[in-house]
Amino acid sequence: MEKLDVRVKLSLLWIIVMLNMAFADILSLYVPGIHEELASFAGDIPITYLMLFGAVKIQIPIFMIFLSRVLKHKANRLANIIASITTIIFVVGGGTLMPHYIFIATIEVACMLAIIWSAWKWRKAEV
Repeated sequence: MEKLDVRVKLSLLWIIVMLNMAFADILSLYVPGIHEELASFAGDIPITYLMLFGAVKIQIPIFMIFLSRVLKHKANRLANIIASITTIIFVVGGGTLMPHYIFIATIEVACMLAIIWSAWKWRKAEV
């Protein structure tokens, strides 16, 4: 197997994370009672603000697809590590216990751990 450039590997892993996040949300829409559960979770917070938070949250992996390709080495490593940790917190802290979500979240977290590991061990000589 041919060794991938680190930038390409990071970008591809972010694509996998982003697609899984999107599909976890799409599949959740088909769960009966999910809208009522979301409304009760929101409490006094308007649903539109909760959706805004979700829209902002999904921008992290979307932007990291691009940034992984264009940032300079040091900034790239740091951005990937910080974005992965932040996104892991969102995935684990903001998820549900529905089987499909647990399965998808496991894949997301595994990919983000691979991102952290790849960024952490990425040396400037490989650039």
